[in-house]
Amino acid sequence: MTREYDIIVIGSGIAGLMYALKMGRNYRIAIITKKSSNDASTNYAQGGIASVMSQTDSFANHIRDTLEAGCGLCHEEVVRKVVRLGPRYIKELAGFGVAFSRRSGAYDLGREGGHSHNRVVHSADHTGRNIEQALLNSLKKHRNVDLFEEHTAIDLITEYHLGQKIPRRGPTCFGVYVYDNVNRRVEVFGARLVLLASGGAGQVYQHTTNPAIATGDGMAMGYRAGAFVANLEFVQFHPTSLYAPGQDPFLISEAVRGEGGKLITADGRRFMDNYHPMAELAPRDIVARAIDMVLKETGAPCVYLDISHRGKTFIKRRFPTIMKKCESLGINPAVDPIPVVPAAHYFCGGVRTDINGCSSIAGLLAAGEVACTGMHGANRLASNSLLEAVAFADFAANWTRKNLQTRAKYKGPALPPWDESGVFDHKEWVVVSHDFQEIRKLMWDYVGIVRSTDRLRKAYDRCLVIRKHIKEFYRKNPVRPEVLELRNIADVALIIIRSALLRQESRGLHYNIDFPQRDDSRFSRDTIIQRDFN
Repeated sequence: MTREYDIIVIGSGIAGLMYALKMGRNYRIAIITKKSSNDASTNYAQGGIASVMSQTDSFANHIRDTLEAGCGLCHEEVVRKVVRLGPRYIKELAGFGVAFSRRSGAYDLGREGGHSHNRVVHSADHTGRNIEQALLNSLKKHRNVDLFEEHTAIDLITEYHLGQKIPRRGPTCFGVYVYDNVNRRVEVFGARLVLLASGGAGQVYQHTTNPAIATGDGMAMGYRAGAFVANLEFVQFHPTSLYAPGQDPFLISEAVRGEGGKLITADGRRFMDNYHPMAELAPRDIVARAIDMVLKETGAPCVYLDISHRGKTFIKRRFPTIMKKCESLGINPAVDPIPVVPAAHYFCGGVRTDINGCSSIAGLLAAGEVACTGMHGANRLASNSLLEAVAFADFAANWTRKNLQTRAKYKGPALPPWDESGVFDHKEWVVVSHDFQEIRKLMWDYVGIVRSTDRLRKAYDRCLVIRKHIKEFYRKNPVRPEVLELRNIADVALIIIRSALLRQESRGLHYNIDFPQRDDSRFSRDTIIQRDFN
């Protein structure tokens, strides 16, 4: 039996929730989320949301900062539109109940790397968590929205699954195959429109600030369905993940550097002045690369972030979550420098969309980190991600209202049930965890902050072999969430490597020692990859 909806939203982060809130009054919506609804990358965002909220700042400044960080690959019309609507979205989020931090009645505006002015609107150091909770609370008022937690999207349903040839104009999305994690069965969801809002893919790397669910599901599903995927070579490594072996990853917000935190070596030496005029406030790619170089030069396991000069009262008020986490590990930021290392954090690439959030597949939209909208270019400006997610949820909602008739019945084709013929549990599940760890280590060692053509080619060859084994295992064994995630990680890893090999230059987040210079004559364009169905 097919569950029929007007719209299916895959993911329960800020992009998916904002879109559902805007569409829930007039359309029947299913939100598919593979874990609990608040376990998304949005929930981990500490810094805030960038917007021009001060008379000393301007849209022109924010636009310029974004374009400079993007290293020539931002789509300027997208940047201009998103930035100019920023204040409206802050007001809208506040209306949903997000309690942004204030001082003397005005927003307490922080500053982060790459920004020329203080413009980061935040809620202490747990902005994402507060936004997530406020949106979820608002969503409960919509009877038309069904939330399917513990459900993992498997694949988008297109002509390919109907036994038809993909048309020359490209595929159409008719719905989604979804695995019910609790009842351990595959369900068929049909819809007139699907929004991918499934977040990023940090788990492709051995070290990441992302939650465990960030396995690139939407990127991989979009690619397998035939969507254009763009710029996945641009992986942003956050410079300052807490170095605490044996502990879950924990982000030390860039706002700590924005508030005067200094990066130092174990012997107390500052080093960022040697790499950029803005020192600790340089764009993230430069800071991460500088730390990587220092670690390789010194052989040290980490560097340190020192904000002790701001005092305990300030640190506890501004960074309560970070303070609590550090103290739980015996670190007092008011006295002790915080040990940090870079970690995979954000993907500037993804399923390619236009300014309305429409992908190259009919009936498929995308918003948030899963998408490549042209906002971030080769390097995301800090705290522009939540802004972009809210903006493209809005753009996609506006497009939907104009193009999707309300109160119409599902008129798509009859969708075939999930086919499990020939499947048998071969009791070799150790393969899953082994391949998962091998891919992540391979990507960290060979496709990390600093790359070379030789390492990329070796990684590609090895990843091809691993993916072949995964595809064979997937065909022979029952569906399980861990196998679906492994399959997606393998697909995304290969796209990242292919994209990196195609870009024979160094730009933004992609640095290849064999091509250390930026080459605008050949590479001032997006890197676009599409699956070949032939």
